[in-house]
Amino acid sequence: MNVVALSWYDPTRSSFFFYSKSDTGSQVPQPSDSPNDPLNVSWVRVGCPSTHQGTNFNRPFNIDAWVFSYRRKDFILLNVSLLSAIVGAYGPMLGPGFVEISEELDVSVNEISQATSYLVLAIGIALLFSNPLAKCYGKRPVYLVSGILLFASSIGGALTHDYGSFLACRLVGGLGMGPFEVLVQCTIGDMYFVHERASRIAFWNLFLVSGISAGPIVSAYIIQYSGYRWAFGVCAIFYGVLTLALFFLAPETSYIRVPNTSRSSTEASSIDQPDTKAVSGEDVAQPRSETIDDIEKEPQARNDQQQAHHQPLITERKDSYWRSLRVYTGRYSNASVVKVISRPFILFLYPGILWAFLTWGTTITFTIAFSYVNGVIFNEPPYNFTTSQIGLINISPLVLSVVSEIISGPLCDKICLYLTKRNNGYYEPEFRLVLMAVGFVLGVAGFYGFGATVHYKTHWTGPVITYGLVNASLAFCSTCVFGYIIDAYTALGEEAFVAVNSRNFLSFGILYVINEWLEEDGTLKVFVVLGSLFIFTSLLTIPIWIFGKRCRGRIDKIVWLKNYMRDS
Repeated sequence: MNVVALSWYDPTRSSFFFYSKSDTGSQVPQPSDSPNDPLNVSWVRVGCPSTHQGTNFNRPFNIDAWVFSYRRKDFILLNVSLLSAIVGAYGPMLGPGFVEISEELDVSVNEISQATSYLVLAIGIALLFSNPLAKCYGKRPVYLVSGILLFASSIGGALTHDYGSFLACRLVGGLGMGPFEVLVQCTIGDMYFVHERASRIAFWNLFLVSGISAGPIVSAYIIQYSGYRWAFGVCAIFYGVLTLALFFLAPETSYIRVPNTSRSSTEASSIDQPDTKAVSGEDVAQPRSETIDDIEKEPQARNDQQQAHHQPLITERKDSYWRSLRVYTGRYSNASVVKVISRPFILFLYPGILWAFLTWGTTITFTIAFSYVNGVIFNEPPYNFTTSQIGLINISPLVLSVVSEIISGPLCDKICLYLTKRNNGYYEPEFRLVLMAVGFVLGVAGFYGFGATVHYKTHWTGPVITYGLVNASLAFCSTCVFGYIIDAYTALGEEAFVAVNSRNFLSFGILYVINEWLEEDGTLKVFVVLGSLFIFTSLLTIPIWIFGKRCRGRIDKIVWLKNYMRDS
């Protein structure tokens, strides 16, 4: 069953209501009447604008008609996803060559490892400012500045000859990486309806985790045969080309959406006050009694009424392609930047945000830890791998991540539609959490399995396969966590993702000491501890599944908190 959604979100009940109708997609949130609304587009052939009379496929290419066609929206997603892939590779790409780089720069392996940890810290600091700035001034300028920083840091890394300049380039690169790790989810929320988002999140995350996994495979050969500087040089080429593409082909997606003027006040009133009846001692909201046929007739009736009063259906003019190239398009929040910067810290009062921070933080941090220790573990007996062979270890996580991302996004959407049908047409963001069970099983097997196989010196296939299982777990968890945040905290998207990804400070603390910890306590103990922490945070999904909706309803009733989070 597919559904057509009614434009209603009730914060006290924290659920979307869907009317069962046909095989067309749902429309939550409801798009406005504006032709510049990223949601207000048609499935049209590129360059062939649709009209009320139909679509003319014989017309010549018109770039203005492409500005927010579905194809361009998907191209924007592809562009930022490709940048995210290079960003994903940029952090761990030097892992296979830690030993060689330390010898060339005449420092210890631990210092080279710590330089990457400082990069993670720089990402966390950048997020405190980049996402709030995107909330207030739009995402396009933040993306472009970040792309320029990444390009500059890669050029610097290709020219560095001492540890000081090497560290400085890693720090500058970290400042540019943040938006491509977390702001993309908000961009997806700008451009796509609820039922389309999980697949797009999985698509973006596929590129990100593929970059994390495939980056070391490619960079290992580059480092072994051309030196680590060329690893930076290749990144500079990609950053330069993709940032130019971002400027010319990716307009601003932030949009202040005015409620659809074609929606009658009577409809709004009846929606905002649904009838209830007692069932087993509980009040269960019931949909209004209006039939689907009535709903289908309403738009035409409203159109006729508007035309009778000589009121145009669309009063705002569509932006031209050249106008869409503006870097700054105005403010998108009335709140001060300082207030927006402080909000992520307040958001930890929201149980759902705290859960996402702990779950995503531990999963991604512990997964990244593999790239820090693999260069040391597999360079020593009994494996004695070369730099390029250490890079090839990442084939396992790459393959399993790709398969998991391909499965997790569409499967998550289908589960949500199925549970919505079972829930009498009401969609709950908690439906996104079902696949956490799959991520849990894969993660437990991966963390414990890796520690045991390395400790007992099994064949190299043992640790390599279990390493892949952890990355597969990451793919399922990311689809659940980010989908839940986008749906449950739509209005606080930028601040929520800053809060969740303040895990970079957690990552810095663990990754800074991971190699020393490994040397002191051994692989088995380290990964048993990491696996146990993963189990603890993953099991927190159970109370969120049971009480999440109730918690969001109660949080919404806290007046000072609600006012603090309001942009007006």
